[in-house]
This record gives sequence, structure tokens and C-alpha cells, in this order.
Amino acid sequence: MAVSSTVAPPTPWSRNLAEPTIHDSSFVHSFSKVIGDVRIGANVIVAPGTSIRADEGTPFFIGENTNIQDGVVIHGLEQGRVIGDDQAEYSVWIGKNASITHMALIHGPAYVGDNSFIGFRSTVFNARVGAGCIVMMHALIQDVEIPPGKYVPSGAIITNQQQADRLPDVQARDQEFTHHVVGINQALRAGYLCVADSKCIAPIRDEIKKSSTRNGITVLELERSSEVASGSLSAETIEQLRYLLQQGYRIGTEHVDQRRFRTGSWTSCQPIDARSLGEAIAALEGCLADHAGEYVRLFGIDNGRRRVLETIIQRPDGTVAAPATFKAPAAQSNGSYKASTNGHGASNGRISAETVEQISQLLAGGYKIGTEHVDERRFRTGSWQSCQPINSISTNEVIAALEDCINNHQGEYVRLIGIDTKAKRRVLESIIQRPNGPAQPASSQKSSFSGGATATATAPATSTRLSGEVVEQLRQLIAAGNKISIEHVDQRRFRTGSWTSTGTIQANSEREAIAAIEANLAEYAGEYVRLIGIDPKAKRRVLETIIQRP
Repeated sequence: MAVSSTVAPPTPWSRNLAEPTIHDSSFVHSFSKVIGDVRIGANVIVAPGTSIRADEGTPFFIGENTNIQDGVVIHGLEQGRVIGDDQAEYSVWIGKNASITHMALIHGPAYVGDNSFIGFRSTVFNARVGAGCIVMMHALIQDVEIPPGKYVPSGAIITNQQQADRLPDVQARDQEFTHHVVGINQALRAGYLCVADSKCIAPIRDEIKKSSTRNGITVLELERSSEVASGSLSAETIEQLRYLLQQGYRIGTEHVDQRRFRTGSWTSCQPIDARSLGEAIAALEGCLADHAGEYVRLFGIDNGRRRVLETIIQRPDGTVAAPATFKAPAAQSNGSYKASTNGHGASNGRISAETVEQISQLLAGGYKIGTEHVDERRFRTGSWQSCQPINSISTNEVIAALEDCINNHQGEYVRLIGIDTKAKRRVLESIIQRPNGPAQPASSQKSSFSGGATATATAPATSTRLSGEVVEQLRQLIAAGNKISIEHVDQRRFRTGSWTSTGTIQANSEREAIAAIEANLAEYAGEYVRLIGIDPKAKRRVLETIIQRP
């Protein structure tokens, strides 16, 4: 397929007739246009309907493994430049492994760092977006510098540096989603290149004809100049392997039989120490063959020894599953929760969706999880006792342990504990069961942020809109020197986690903070509202709790 690219037109400000430079391994659709000094690195995909015009502002740089999706416009003003990672000047710099998604506008002078995600119809103009940032849909980023690793919610308008500096950090589940998008587009790049190559596409057509009588699907996938095929792995699994190797992750596999699957007692297969995609596929197929009739899952391991992209790729009935879509679970109408991960339920209905979300966030942050219980008489003295230790990093296994603690201590208080093992302190204490009822929603949680000590006040403030537990949380946050913020979201955007911040609450006392929070509750009636506690020294959140629902 011919690439539609032209030299920069002669203009009063430039007559150099510069041409695009496009790496051989990249794909630019013929329905897209690339004009002028545009430097496109290896393994980039430029989808149909995209316009990349370095005819006014110039030059442009697009790093390797980046995907530029349908309808994207990249342009720049004649005046204004950004400094790229190579310390040279550019009108537009887009780093490695970035995703510029459908209908987005990147208008120079603009910088988008490595591993960043720019959502549908969002605009970046005269701005820098740091590495690892996620900008959701319909957002405007203008005249600011977004620090690395920040999350910009859908519909946000960020036009001053104060707004940019108080943006929340990207969460692990968000990073998994962006990794998935990059992997999908790398598969599309390979597919488009294959379609344009008769030597590649002809064997696939022949194999489809041969396999049609037995209703099978042959999986073929190109690894740059050499063909890599697998008879037992899906194209999605092969692409996931490729992406893990490209990102420098170690690859692991585990298996479990049907009886032990319910208890999460997985056993590791032989370590995969592969230098190429072909070797990784062979090792993975060996694990599948050795454990036919069992569950087998694939995962990557980062430098911090945390798992990423954990996916079940074989089930006892022989089904080979495609990788998960990384969509955050939504609350069910009956208050119960079913985990979408791996396709089986994670809760029997005693654990609220908010508690499940807390567990996921704690695990993603590398925290250890514990549980404690106490009867009504000892509750007043704070004499909590630990349940069985939880030594798992699986959400499902933690939920099962939590439910065991609840079942074993009916009629008592039960609380969830988040523990920072490095700092040796608690980051969360959340009551999830009370003596007179089932697990409580997150809006009635009690948290401690000073190593488990409870802050007290000589003249406690009261509130007509906030529960006693929320007032206590607020008191503890203030006593610990944490900053306080409020976020809100409507019912439609709640499922995508697109919260909008109202900014830091500037209050000199507990009463002023309560008044400010109540004003937010009134302003956003009919929406979800959550209270945020931020450790200003560590620059991270120590509390997220929903205090109002529609």
C-alpha cells in the first residue's frame, strides 16, 4: 500500500522542500497524509484519515511503537518550539509507546512524552504532557506543563499550571489499559503490512481455505521480517507476548487444576527465559501441552517484581481465551460484585463494589492487606484482633479471605487494613461490617493515617450532611497534615472512573473543611462525590472514599 506523503510546500517562512522520513517497519495508511519534515520511528502505525502536516510549524518527531489513530490531526504554529528528548528543537514531539487516539488534535508547539495516552477528541496545544500521563476523552490541555504520571479526566479543561499540578496520579489499572491499546495497534500494524504483501497474505488465504471444512482458525502473525506461527495460541496472546518482550518485562506462566482453581492455588510452569518471540511462543506452548485439561495463565513481571497483564490463556475445556480488556468493574445494581477478570465471580455479595475497588487499588499500589475484628463491647476501647493473615496479591483470593473473616465473626465489627510494608505504617482502615448489618459502603469508612493512632479533638465539629465516620476521617487527615480535596462524577462517567477534581480545599480548621465539603455536596447533588486525602510530602493519595451517591 503506497504511503501518501509529500514535501513541505514552499512558503514565505520555509523553502526547504523537506520530505517525511518514515521507518521501513512503520505503517502509514494511504488514506492519511504526511507532509514535510516528519520523522517517524520504527513500528509506528498511522491509521486511516490522519493528517500530519509539518508545513507551518516544523519539524515533527514520532517515536517508535507509537500509534496515531483515525482522524488525528498533528499540526504546528510557525512560531514556538519544544525541546525533544534528544535536546533538539521541534514543533511537535511525540515520544515512544504513545497512543494518540481517534480525532485527537496535537497542535505545536506541543510535547507528548513516552508511554502517554491522549484520549478521543482531546486537544494538546502549546503544552507539555509528561511521560506516562493519561489524558481521557474530550479534554483540553493548553499553556501548561503536565507533570509525568498524571491522570486528566474526561472533559477536563487544564489551562493554568495550578490545575495541572493538582491532577491525580495514574493508577495501575489505567496503565494496563494503555499497554493494551499499544499492543492492539501493534497487531494492527503487522496486519496492515501483511495485507499489502502478497507473500504474507497468500499463505493465510490458503490456510483459511484448508481449515474451513473443520471450522478452525489458523493464527499467523508477522514478527518484522520473519513469520511466527502458533497452532495453539490466539493472535491476541502472541501480540501480548510481543509487547511484554518489547517493554522489557519478564514472562511467567502458572497452571492449576479445576479443584484448586477456586482456592487460587496456582503453580508456576518452567521459567520462560526467551530472547525472541519465537522462543517465548515455544515455551508457552510447552506449558499448555504439559497441562492440558487445566487452567493456564500468562503474565509479565516488571522491574519492581509486580505483575502486569495477567491473563488466563487456557481453560480445562480447551478454550483459549483472548487477553482481558482491562475495563474497570462497575458496581452492580444489587450491591454485589462479579469480577470480569478471568471470567469467574469474585464475591458472594457480602463485599461491596467499593470495597472490591479499594482492594484492587491497594494491591496495585504494592500494599499488603489485612483484616481485623472486634465485638461491640471492645469496639469502644479499640481492642481489635487480627483475622488470618492474607499473603496474596490476587484480588479474588483477598476477597475470599475477607469473606471468611466476615463469616467467622458475624455480629462483630470487621475492618479492612492497607499496610505500607516499606514505611511500616497503615494507609487505610475501612470498616466493612457492623454488628447490625452487612458490609458497609465506602461512604461510612473509618481510616487512620498516622500508624494506626486515632486523632482526637477537644471540640469536635458536627455536620448535618456528613456521617460521623466521615467527620472522623476528616479530623484525622487534618491532624496528620494531609491535604484535602473533593472529586465528583455523574452516573454515566462513574463506570469509566472519569472523576473531576474541584481542587484542594483551603481550610484552617475542621469546621471550615466541613463547610467546604458540604458546599460541594450541595453543588453536585445527584452525582457521586468522594473525599480525597493527599500526603503532600510523598505526593500520593492516602484516602479515597465516596461520601455521596446519586
